[in-house]
Amino acid sequence: MLRVRPHRRTSWRASRALAIGWGETERSAHRETVGIGDKVLFALAIGLALSGVVMVYSASAVLAAERYGTQYHFLARQALWMLLAFAAMLVTMRVDYHLYQHPRLVAALLVGTGALLMAVFFFPAVNGAHRWIRWGSLSFQPSELARLALIIFLAAHLDRRIPAGIKRFNLTFLPCALVAGVMMALVALEPDLGMALSLGLILLVMFFIVGVPVRHQVWLGVGVLPLLVWLVVRVNWRWERILAYIDPWQDPRGSGFQAIQSLIALGSGGITGVGFAQGKQKLFFLPEPHTDFIFAHIGEELGLVGTGLLALAFGLFLWRGMRIAWQAPDTFGTLLGAGIVTAIVAQALFHMSVAVGLFPVKGTPLPLISYGGSSLVITMAAIGVLLNIAQQARPDDV
Repeated sequence: MLRVRPHRRTSWRASRALAIGWGETERSAHRETVGIGDKVLFALAIGLALSGVVMVYSASAVLAAERYGTQYHFLARQALWMLLAFAAMLVTMRVDYHLYQHPRLVAALLVGTGALLMAVFFFPAVNGAHRWIRWGSLSFQPSELARLALIIFLAAHLDRRIPAGIKRFNLTFLPCALVAGVMMALVALEPDLGMALSLGLILLVMFFIVGVPVRHQVWLGVGVLPLLVWLVVRVNWRWERILAYIDPWQDPRGSGFQAIQSLIALGSGGITGVGFAQGKQKLFFLPEPHTDFIFAHIGEELGLVGTGLLALAFGLFLWRGMRIAWQAPDTFGTLLGAGIVTAIVAQALFHMSVAVGLFPVKGTPLPLISYGGSSLVITMAAIGVLLNIAQQARPDDV
């Protein structure tokens, strides 16, 4: 939770000189950005993205050859997306993150994101879901942008409301809950309940950081929980996934198939794996091995060593990212950084948990690793914002 000193409100371009976290040192919000900010985080992002390209090829070669006549179909597309993602990260690294605090930009981002979230319903459904905007062979998933847009809005709004009192319900809690609620509703209607819940998690984490009263958060949970239960129970396939989570062997060829095949892949890998590109589960046993179950595929081919190193990499990402957030020169930087880290790490943790059977099956990509352009480009762009925050910390901070 942030501890702030009373201070005079200034424009969005000015530093707010807040005491943040441990030490409570006051810092200027605008320093000349130098270098890449955090070399460890930069290397992690590039390393994970490169590893993702390699593992996408391994997981998708058979499927690509069967469906498109060449085993390099997904590899070529993912490599192209990585180049675009790297370019996006370089751009956001060089843009002063305080720009995202501008009220007009925040408003435009919210309106644009809302329009895109509604536009998906005018495009054909894929596997029963309206999640993508398609143009020829290209597709874009607006819910990925919605997550970053929500983080920017919450960081900017909460930062502006601190001088007036963070505990004021109508100024702080209500606007944030309404904006997040609208986004969550649009995403849930696609339907993508997992992404909707991730938006809610971001909201709660950022409320906690600034010290929004717990009673407000409890009331939010009390209001959302019955709706969540209703959304699960009213849809047969969601309820079947809950039952399969409890006992996948009740329907091993139906609702429990994905969970069982994921566990078989992980178990087959043992300690060191069966070897790169030698996995058998990708031979049309493990569904979506290059996207929703790429962690299980990595476990089969690289074993516990590979999955352990991957989990360690995301743990290191969490540490470096939160370190940057707490050492940001102002509250906006702290909130923005913490929101970005929460979104990326929570998604990674959820993906891994589904693969090992800790959570019910839900199609969620592994950030920076799974196949997919929207997720990769937006995630790398968000990491670029995080690196820009690191650039503006004091030289002895990062």
